[in-house]
Amino acid sequence: MDKFRIRKGKVFEAPLESAFGRLVTPFEEFIHRQSSGGIVLMICALLALIIANSPLQEAYEHLLHLPVSLGVGDWSFSLSLHHWINDGLMAVFFFLVGLELKREFLVGELSDLKQAVLPVMAAIGGMVVPALIYSGLNGDGIAARGWGIPMATDIAFAVGCIALLGNRVPRAVVTFLVALAIVDDLGAILVIAIWYTESVNTVALMGAGLLVVILWLLKFAGVRRAPAYIFVGLLLWYEFYLSGVHATLAGVITAMAMPARPKYDPVAFSTFVKDIIRSFDRCFRPGDKIIANDALRARVMALDNGVHMAQSPLQRMETRLHTPVAFLVVPIFALANAGIPIDSFTSSAAVLNPVTLGVITGLVFGKLVGIVGATWLGWKLGLGRLPKSANFHHIFGVALLGGIGFTMSIFISELAFAGEGDLLIQAKAGVLLASVIAGICGFLVLRRAPAVEEIDAIDEDVFPMADEDDEGRTE
Repeated sequence: MDKFRIRKGKVFEAPLESAFGRLVTPFEEFIHRQSSGGIVLMICALLALIIANSPLQEAYEHLLHLPVSLGVGDWSFSLSLHHWINDGLMAVFFFLVGLELKREFLVGELSDLKQAVLPVMAAIGGMVVPALIYSGLNGDGIAARGWGIPMATDIAFAVGCIALLGNRVPRAVVTFLVALAIVDDLGAILVIAIWYTESVNTVALMGAGLLVVILWLLKFAGVRRAPAYIFVGLLLWYEFYLSGVHATLAGVITAMAMPARPKYDPVAFSTFVKDIIRSFDRCFRPGDKIIANDALRARVMALDNGVHMAQSPLQRMETRLHTPVAFLVVPIFALANAGIPIDSFTSSAAVLNPVTLGVITGLVFGKLVGIVGATWLGWKLGLGRLPKSANFHHIFGVALLGGIGFTMSIFISELAFAGEGDLLIQAKAGVLLASVIAGICGFLVLRRAPAVEEIDAIDEDVFPMADEDDEGRTE
């Protein structure tokens, strides 16, 4: 059979394939840069502000309130476009957040206790202190419902800002910020589930519980195809919507049920691939084409299935969702929710009201105090280690970037002040102003931070640093 073994093959290209590839590659690189999602989000937020303060404002509002219906036979379901975006499209965003959370706790930065302690403590401090500051300024009445608004951090904006600084910021600091923001998202999810649910339809909630059981049965039955989970997740979204629990939580629960363990480990996959290739070579005859040879086609299909089985469904789905969520879902959310009157920013009365002031001080000052304070306390007690090659100069910068609340903060504003037009505008104005202030200040602080190679020369009495002594002490 050796004489039939494939020695050299051909690679076929369409006439314009290589030229098109050269055009696409820079764009793909742009998409995968960490800062790209934040840039697109910022552009959409500015566009929403421009539209909302232009002659197009009335058409903009009309479009958002346009009813969009689904129906089959006697069954129909109708929501405004604004609700479809906030309740439906954002469920995809929460699905991705859930996937990221699960991966981080299983194999990511949060899977190692010593690495996870400081980001977790920083996230908790960065949620509690802002909420307390807001509550101190808005102690009673309807305005008090907004205490959850300054708790959130927008990971796309924050990581986008830090990515613009390139290699000047140690990679471990970026990882610290991402871990902090992911735990922050988990806190925001819990806040939405517990405190921003008005009333509960028990029958619908029982239906949702049954669907959750089905999701986990799929997992334990070894189902590794994502469409099965997505179908049940859609039904779960509908039941949650009917129950009164915020429907976007269906995305998180579905993500948690997605299998994280592949069918094959690396050794088993390597053996499988080698067996398939040997079988493929045995079936091949000179001049054969895969499209005309059933045996070759069967082995290629088996190889394709094996490749899927070597990756966990969680990993595949997270990879596939990053681009559409970053460049479609979140920007559409910004277009639908960031459009507020410009006079919300231009007068002292508009900015110094308790709601706007509470959001701004909570996100900027509260995040700074909460994140830095909790990190310092955890480090001082020896509970965890600072990021490698980092000092508290970097932590100050990260804490300021944590004050960029945008996506999740606006989302919580919509829940807290639904139907309260003036309070909602005040809260959104606070979120936008705080995000700009926090982003600029955080960028400038990190820009002035010492480069990685200069850190060793810094006086540790001023900025204590993560090094071998620190690591040894925590161990």
